[in-house]
Amino acid sequence: MPRSVPAALAALVCSAALAGCGGASGAAQGSGGPAAGTTTPAPPSASASGSAPVSAPASGSGATATAGTSGQDRPRAATAADRSLAGRTVVVDPGHNPGNFRHGREIAAKVDIGTARKECDTTGTSTNATGGRAAYTEAAFTLDVSHRLRKLLEARGAEVVLTHDADRPYGPCIDERARIGNAAEADAVVSVHADGSAAGNRGFHVIVPAKVRGGSADTGPIVAPSRALGEDIVTAFRRTTGTSPANYLGGGTGLDVRSDLGGLNLSTVPKVFVECGNMRDPKDAALLTSGVWRQKAAQGLADGIVTYLEG
Repeated sequence: MPRSVPAALAALVCSAALAGCGGASGAAQGSGGPAAGTTTPAPPSASASGSAPVSAPASGSGATATAGTSGQDRPRAATAADRSLAGRTVVVDPGHNPGNFRHGREIAAKVDIGTARKECDTTGTSTNATGGRAAYTEAAFTLDVSHRLRKLLEARGAEVVLTHDADRPYGPCIDERARIGNAAEADAVVSVHADGSAAGNRGFHVIVPAKVRGGSADTGPIVAPSRALGEDIVTAFRRTTGTSPANYLGGGTGLDVRSDLGGLNLSTVPKVFVECGNMRDPKDAALLTSGVWRQKAAQGLADGIVTYLEG
């Protein structure tokens, strides 16, 4: 049976009105993000028929056989492999929050990340508004991919916890996001993001924690497992999405080691940030705004997590 969510975690997730709450910050996020007071556009619609096929097992996914279908079209019985993540807990952290841009003062408040103090969060970045098409925000992207990822992982039997579901005005702060993963005693935490680098900078990358020790931060115990998780995600994400590791950092490895992110510094469980692409590059933006590609991105993340957890 999936591990139950500890009471401490429930208290964290449900405290929507905590003072000083904001969101997680990733590489280059906030640079070029929507200005305060702008309207957050809804993500492009993605009908079920427009989504890429999901290779999740039928069992646990709510699929049912319809009258008149052949035997091979009916959902097969669950197997041990289908439920390979039963008893495992995965925390999915959608970067930023669609409401952050309305709460500039709150997300600018500094929080302790162990080695320093840093802004609670940023608004995140967005695609450029072109051809009469509204910008697509990083916060909308991360929520959409996170929902898809949750469904895939739950189909494999995992207990999935979201750090937020746009169910609070803003936040949570980067330190609270770390506490949610810690309180869940998560087997893996994946923070979903998209970058805001310069046009021409293309591809995805996975941010893994550097060895940091100071104040309440001590990443020593999680550096190795977090890197293993990151490497598995790089391999699966590249294979499933058909995109390449970033051409502007990481030396083509798809990995970026950082010591300045509170969400990593304060984590006591394996955790990575995934920058799925660069929203400021037109070619990457065309992928990130596609529902079909976002399904592939979620599948790539899920495949990497499964590989890591199955060892």
